[in-house]
Order: sequence, then structure tokens, then C-alpha cells
Amino acid sequence: MALTDLKCKTAKGADKAYKLADAHGLYLQVMPNGARYWRMSYRFLGKQKTLALGVYPEVSLAQAREKREAARNLLADNIDPGEARKAEKRKRIAAAECTFERVARDWHDRHKARWSDGHARTILYRLEQDIFPVIGHRPIGEIKTPEVMEALRSIEDRGAHEMARRARQVCDQVFRHACITGLAENNPASNLRGALKPFRKGHFAAIDSAELPTFMRILERNELRLFPHTRLAMKLLLLTFVRTSELIQATWDEFDLEDRTWLIPTERMKMRRPHLVPLSDQALAILRELKELSGGRLYVFPSQIKPKGHMSNNTILKVIEKMGYRGRMTGHGVRALAMSTIKEKLGYRHEVVDRQLAHAPRNAVDAAYDRAQFLDDRRKMMQDWADYLDGVIAGNGL
Repeated sequence: MALTDLKCKTAKGADKAYKLADAHGLYLQVMPNGARYWRMSYRFLGKQKTLALGVYPEVSLAQAREKREAARNLLADNIDPGEARKAEKRKRIAAAECTFERVARDWHDRHKARWSDGHARTILYRLEQDIFPVIGHRPIGEIKTPEVMEALRSIEDRGAHEMARRARQVCDQVFRHACITGLAENNPASNLRGALKPFRKGHFAAIDSAELPTFMRILERNELRLFPHTRLAMKLLLLTFVRTSELIQATWDEFDLEDRTWLIPTERMKMRRPHLVPLSDQALAILRELKELSGGRLYVFPSQIKPKGHMSNNTILKVIEKMGYRGRMTGHGVRALAMSTIKEKLGYRHEVVDRQLAHAPRNAVDAAYDRAQFLDDRRKMMQDWADYLDGVIAGNGL
């Protein structure tokens, strides 16, 4: 006789466990303590087996019957429902372990051979700083478009529009990799094309030479109590006017303090060619101070959070914001400031400054300047620039 809801509800525990049968192998097993479990008895390939279908009353009689019919359908297709359940469980566990971070690192490992070392480091760094903290822990197959948008908005909200755009592209490629490898069924990042705030790509914000004295004195007084590495990074950036990424990723083996030069290798340069930076007396003094602070670490400017990593690109931006120049100055803006001031105040011709900025020669004639004798002009210019900055701090009316 088939079970009823009343029978299930009123079943009490006894000295021994007993069964209340329904139909087609389904029964309610009542334990001595009164606990009630749904079970289904079935045969597969000549072997008697039992399938657990849940606990009563969390699983009602009607729900238990639905589960029984689903199991019988599998048996009709010559599939063992018990093994099918185990396979589904393994699949869920595997999906939970395939987090966005795990898949992104696998994607990165597979593709980094075709990138420059610097580009590979930059991609991974951006993922670690901006994307992993938001969705890195999530199973990649469960991530929805609004979650990806949340990560991108956090980048956009600090004014890094171009970085947010590039981060979306990286996420798009990671999700495509997941789809190709069967770890996800859709690409939520592809839905975000055009979703970010429109912005006009142009020059980075930079103060002009008239504002330089105030900027330098704020940095020199250090009333903001910046960390030594942070303050020295800002000062060395002003003295060398390299790109921010070139500064924060600098390693000690790139410097020759006796020769007074810094050779930035090809893989870290935007133009994909090595760049030589002559070092002024002031830059050498900063490097010697940093050497004492470094404690034998690889990077000249190590991360405060991850000692084996390098300083964040945001660190320079945050320093500038704390100094009161939010939206008016950026780390990259130092290059524009140096170029205009050196030409206007120190009288150096455009070609010399342009080459020190590591811009590509515009033509064969410009390229001819990029020789050993041209380096002498740059050495002198870099020392004159450092002396000029000292004069600005001292208030010499420059």
C-alpha cells in the first residue's frame, strides 16, 4: 500500500530501524531516534543497491517520488543513478575549485611566452590588484556580468579609465579561455563592451613649471609623513622622468652606480628597446639611501604588502593626491612637466629631451642623433635638471 503524508508524519521510532514502503523501491526508513530518511532500493547490472533521496520532512513525500522517478529514468537509459550522483558531486566540487583566479593564472601561464616579461608582469599585477580581490575566489562558471562590472567600477572610480578598459579586455580573454576549456558556459565580460564610462584618451594631467616650486616644497617638507620608499620613489621619478611602471619595476641589477647609469631592459620598455638613463649626483644619493633600506631585496621599490613584489602603480598616484594635486597631476605627468620645463627654463633643444623620454625617433635623421655623443648631452642635461630642482626647493627664483 502506498504511503500517505499522514503515515510519514506520524511514524515514530522503535527499538530497531524499520521501513515504510511506498512503490517502485521507494521507502521511508525510520530510525530508533525517530529520524526519517528517504531511500530507494534498485538493481543495476545484477547488483542490489540503495540510493539516498533526502531527509523527511525537509524532503516531502511528493518530492521523494519525483526523485525516485528521475532515478528510474536513468535506469531506463542504463545509467546507475548512484554513480550519476557521485559524478555530479565531483563535477560540482571541480567547478567550485575552478575559481576565476585559478583559471586566470592558467590562462596567463599559457600565453606569457608570446608576451614580453614586462607585459606579462603588468597583466598579472593588474589582475592581482583589481580583479582577484573582487571575483578571484568565485567559481568561474557562476560569475555574472554585474560582478565583473563591480570590479571594473572600482578601477574606474579612481579615474583610471584606460586601465579599466584594459582590465575588461583581460577578463574577456580569461572567460573565453574558460569557455574553450569547458569550465564555463558563457562570457559575462563580453556583455560589458561599451558599458564603461566614455572618456577621451589624451595627455595625462600635469602641472606647469610655474606650479613646480610649490609641488617640490610640499614633497621636501614631508609633512604628510610618507614612507621613506614612497617619498624617495617620487623624488627619483622627478629626477629621471621615466614612466611610472619603469620606476616601480626597477631591479638593482639594472643600475651601474660607478658608471652613473640606469639601463632599463627591452622587455620593460614601451618602445621595445633598451633605454639608458644618466644619473645625476642627486639621483645617485637617493639610490644609495635606497640601497641601505632595501635589505637585499630584488626590487628597488618593494611592495609594503608583498615583500617579494614591487610597489603599486597606485602608490605614486596616492602620493600626488595626498599632496593636493588630485586630477591635476599624475606620475606620467612628470614627463610632460620635465620636458616643457627643461626646454623653457634650461634651454635644451627638443631632440635631446625627446630622446631622454625614450620616444621613438621620428625619422632616420632623428635616429642618427641616438649615438654615444648624444649621450653626453643627456648626461649634462640630467645634472642640470637635478640642480634646477634643488634651486626650486631653495627658492632661488628660478
